Amino acid sequence: MRVVLTVLFAIGIMLGSWVMPAQAADIAHGGKVFGANCAACHAGGRNVVVASKSLKKEDLAKYGMDLEAIIYQVTNGKNAMPAFKGRLSATDIEDVANYVVAQAEKGW
Repeated sequence: MRVVLTVLFAIGIMLGSWVMPAQAADIAHGGKVFGANCAACHAGGRNVVVASKSLKKEDLAKYGMDLEAIIYQVTNGKNAMPAFKGRLSATDIEDVANYVVAQAEKGW
């Protein structure tokens, strides 16, 4: 019985290491990335190019910009917004997107 439990325990550890939970976003790091790359056009959650498409909670909701959509747009760009793929790492992009969502929740 002890051998069976030891084997099951070992299997559980192996499976647990393969199915790691997603790492939590680093909001502080996202704020730094935002300050260095996004604030020129989006300071305080505004949009200096298209004022009606701000990063305020209401506008994000109005235009269907949830976390995944923000990650996609930061990565690939759209209209006047440049793509940051290749300039920022995937982690940087995820962190800045989470920062935007957190700031929108706070009202910037």
